[in-house]
Amino acid sequence: MEKIMKWLVSGLLLLVIQNVIFAQTIQNFRDSTIVVSPAYRLVINKKEGHVSYYFQDGSFLKNTTAMVKDVAGKVYSSDQFAQHIIEVQPVSDLIGKGQQLNIVHRNPGTGLKLIQSVLIYKAQSFFILRLAAVTRNTEKLSVNYISPLALVKQKGGTGFINGNQPRVLDMPFDNDNWTKALTAEWRAEPVRGTGYSFSSLYDAERLSGVVVGAVTHDFWKTGLQYTLSTQKNILDSFIVYGGASTPDNSSLPAEYGGNDGTHDIVAHGAMTGSTVVSPAIFVSGLNSRAEAFQAYGRVNQKKNGALKWNDTAPFYWNSFGVEGVLGYEKRMMPDGVLAVSDYIASLKHFSANKKVYMSIDSYDQGIYNKEVLKSIREHCIQNNQELGFYFIPFAVWTWKSSVEKDKLQYTDVDIRDVTLKDNNGKTIVYKDGEFGAFPLDPTHPATRQRIIGELEKAKAIGARFLKIDFLTAGALESTSRYDKSVRSGLQAYNKGMSMLKQLIDSILGPDVFITQAISPTFPSQYTHIRFLSTDVYSHLRNDQKGFPHYGSTAASMITSSHLGWMQGSLWPYTNMDVSVMKQFQKNNAISEQDVKVRLITMAVMGSALGDGSDFRDSTTRARAIRFLNNPHLCRYFEHPQAFIPLKVADGLKEDQQLSFYLPGDAISAAIINFDTTRSFEYVFMREQLKWKDGAYSIREYLTNEEVGIIKPGEKSFTLTTGTRDALWVKLVKIN
Repeated sequence: MEKIMKWLVSGLLLLVIQNVIFAQTIQNFRDSTIVVSPAYRLVINKKEGHVSYYFQDGSFLKNTTAMVKDVAGKVYSSDQFAQHIIEVQPVSDLIGKGQQLNIVHRNPGTGLKLIQSVLIYKAQSFFILRLAAVTRNTEKLSVNYISPLALVKQKGGTGFINGNQPRVLDMPFDNDNWTKALTAEWRAEPVRGTGYSFSSLYDAERLSGVVVGAVTHDFWKTGLQYTLSTQKNILDSFIVYGGASTPDNSSLPAEYGGNDGTHDIVAHGAMTGSTVVSPAIFVSGLNSRAEAFQAYGRVNQKKNGALKWNDTAPFYWNSFGVEGVLGYEKRMMPDGVLAVSDYIASLKHFSANKKVYMSIDSYDQGIYNKEVLKSIREHCIQNNQELGFYFIPFAVWTWKSSVEKDKLQYTDVDIRDVTLKDNNGKTIVYKDGEFGAFPLDPTHPATRQRIIGELEKAKAIGARFLKIDFLTAGALESTSRYDKSVRSGLQAYNKGMSMLKQLIDSILGPDVFITQAISPTFPSQYTHIRFLSTDVYSHLRNDQKGFPHYGSTAASMITSSHLGWMQGSLWPYTNMDVSVMKQFQKNNAISEQDVKVRLITMAVMGSALGDGSDFRDSTTRARAIRFLNNPHLCRYFEHPQAFIPLKVADGLKEDQQLSFYLPGDAISAAIINFDTTRSFEYVFMREQLKWKDGAYSIREYLTNEEVGIIKPGEKSFTLTTGTRDALWVKLVKIN
């Protein structure tokens, strides 16, 4: 009984401490209402209608407004209204319980009012922003731009990012075209840009800062537009809005408007009604950016759901690493796939995983027909493997001339009648070329019928692993759709993904592992895993002679090092694409050291373990024994976890030096050096990693060899690696 009482008391004490730490108080004054929390402070100006946000890390967004723009271009801004009335009401939703502050901006005697909402939750370090434009029931609004958070210098707004190395994380809309995340920094002239879905205003030195991002993804594409002042640390503008629609611009660099946007050539669809509501926006500013991002991931999971995977993380082989369109160049014919299956089965530790898949990617259907694929699956079953299947649900690859005259596969409907349309009513070109890709309307019955045809084929060959690709096509804005009630690209995409998941469950069953390749980040709840960047070809850097100028490990980490928080919240795992033991397709061979670096990047990002090697080659087989059959590596990848970053990629250059750690009872640490001229030394502190005082052996993870010692009382240890190398260690307590 005494033990039970102690447990209850300690539990209640912890609950009290947690509520004290994140307790919020609302203070009302004549000209303002102030919300105070240890993590943030909000000041609502009742006279001007401004809202100011102050954060734990010392950053702030001061004198912000909210605004909407109708399809005719007329702007309504919260500061233009005469009255700003604050109403408080309780809130209880999927995120939690708390209070909702509604700031009602209105003019007496007029029909339109803006209701700016701030949702604060008990024991949480974040808040949620929303904006509603409301008019009389007899009137209708038609809005395709709405912002619940608009910091504009001309309206008295100013932003400050605390730290010696202030940055703005500028994310591309999707993971296509090898476009990287941009970490915008201050220059002598103003710097302008637009990111998508989420951003962070942070200090690259301390990795503290503000995380801002959408948590609803059912109608609006969310843009985050910024202007960096000529004065360091100061933001002249920061506008978070629903209604992003940006075309590609080949005259600009990829990350600066070239192809980092939504790829739209049609304006964002309009929300129409007597009430128009913005995307819900998460905001948190902490001394630990990693904690703020983790909270953002959890809120998305609570709000939208996320798929679970109740088995070991899958191991898989993907044919794309050997030959792009399998069978097209005759490099990997069906007998070769059987040989690869047999070799993988001989890797004792790799094949001990309960879920090993042979993923047959895009293929020559004249060679890899249904009967051949079915026979490959039967062979795989003998090797304790399952077959994977690839298809594209919302786009069709074909000749331009075929769009106007051919029927859509599995249907009796012309392709042209199913495609999304531009402002002239013509079929949008998603991937240009004589043989190109053309987007399909996710709401069209023919699109659904085509998906059913693909899934029936997957069922016929016994596939239990799906790779779905080029999903962004279904999210494009269009001037027409089959379902007239669907009014935006993301709304159509959300409906299409929901339909796709339901069909997968009904035709193949719920225990099929689904990975999405090229796609928007959100919505995320329909698959088990998503590529963090575009295809990775495993060479170390884009500037290596004899290799493609895209798809390197270093380039992928420029984006991915910022995204580890997605693992375990948006998806059970991330996907860093496959490793290769020697060469990707017809590219030059890579070094064994580059293979090691590649695998360590996959490990620190919490990626599933996939490989795309041609195991008929002797060097490839030898390396596979060292790496893919490594018992330590295989045990880790059965339950991979994303490490917490301590030094993330900064800028677009590839000489990045990165460091990470994985907390817990078995602490791991890793450093990755993509620099070709400098070694890399990083000091890990006990206050960061939180190891218990004592003696530890620092052991290299892959070999279990000791590379250092931590003595009792020591508060740090140092890892060093040479150029183009990486080191992954674990701390083993010495009794």
